[in-house]
Amino acid sequence: MPSFNEAASKRRQTRLRREYLYRKSLEGREKSSYEQKRIIREALAAGKQIPTEVRASYDKLKTEIDAEDTKTSVAKSHVDDEYGDAGLEDPRVCVTTSRDPSSRLKQFVKEVKLLIPNSTRINRGNNRVDELIASCRDAQFTDVVVVQETRGEPDGLVVCHLPMGPTAFFNLSNSVLRHDLEGGAAPMSEAYPHLILNNFNTNLGKRIGNVLKCLFPVPKAESKRVITFGNDNDFISFRHHMYEKQGKDKVILHEVGPRFEMRLYQLRLGTLDQKDAENEYVLRPYQNTAIKRSVL
Repeated sequence: MPSFNEAASKRRQTRLRREYLYRKSLEGREKSSYEQKRIIREALAAGKQIPTEVRASYDKLKTEIDAEDTKTSVAKSHVDDEYGDAGLEDPRVCVTTSRDPSSRLKQFVKEVKLLIPNSTRINRGNNRVDELIASCRDAQFTDVVVVQETRGEPDGLVVCHLPMGPTAFFNLSNSVLRHDLEGGAAPMSEAYPHLILNNFNTNLGKRIGNVLKCLFPVPKAESKRVITFGNDNDFISFRHHMYEKQGKDKVILHEVGPRFEMRLYQLRLGTLDQKDAENEYVLRPYQNTAIKRSVL
């Protein structure tokens, strides 16, 4: 028999999900209205006649245009709802593993926990995915990061944003832990890091950049810690450095680690436990044009 708090939490999550899906269903209608307003603005700015296709709704749309400001004049989508509060409060990230992790995966997860400020590492135990997500929602976590392995080698990373999604699935390769770096790793700072998101140019690339960026809080200007996500042909290289200035023009980088490569293979609009949620992107590497495409 669920307690009163558990039942209330489930009702709240159901209501929030219903509202989110309703707002998402309105996007097509709002996009059509936004296109009509854009046509009217361009015609008025150029001093031309109003096109015939928008004359019937001109009076109503002109009233809405006059009432808009810089924020409301831009079309909104469910993406804005997902990360609408980003930057207002520091994110709280839960870091965990797949079941029965090896010693190497445990060490890798410890380093991932140190990478992300305000993160908490928990032991997965025998918890199912739905139990894990429900516990993280109740604890007010903003994101869940799950690291997976094959034969002791980290090969998967899942980033799930709470409470509504999205969930990004990455392949991991060429993972190098801190103690395996050549020459040893520099000491790990706990300062909030500056982020470099390089070469995320498409709409999907900007979306993935947003998913990764919102794991980290806003840094202070004097922070000397830098985290880089560099996209090259849809492979994302992760690097972690500290820097120091010597003289006026000289900057020395010290790699802190770990380092690894990521490749996005799925982006789901729901959370990790919602297997029936709509897929926004799925990697299909065996199509004839797969080599020519660059999705990020």
